[in-house]
Amino acid sequence: MSSRSPSSSSSSPRGFRGNKSSLPSKPCAACGREMSWRRAWARCWDEVKYCSEACRRAPAAVRRS
Repeated sequence: MSSRSPSSSSSSPRGFRGNKSSLPSKPCAACGREMSWRRAWARCWDEVKYCSEACRRAPAAVRRS
């Protein structure tokens, strides 16, 4: 067993204790759906615009502004 504590993660938002409602979120630029913060996006959260590859590939005419 590893002795990893849940609070040892330095990349997760402050105050996160397994409650997804406390994570930051923002709308997708293409479909408008709410995206919640993911650990994979920790270093580039400000640059994340789309919720999925499908939304990223959608033509500009289809995207909602």
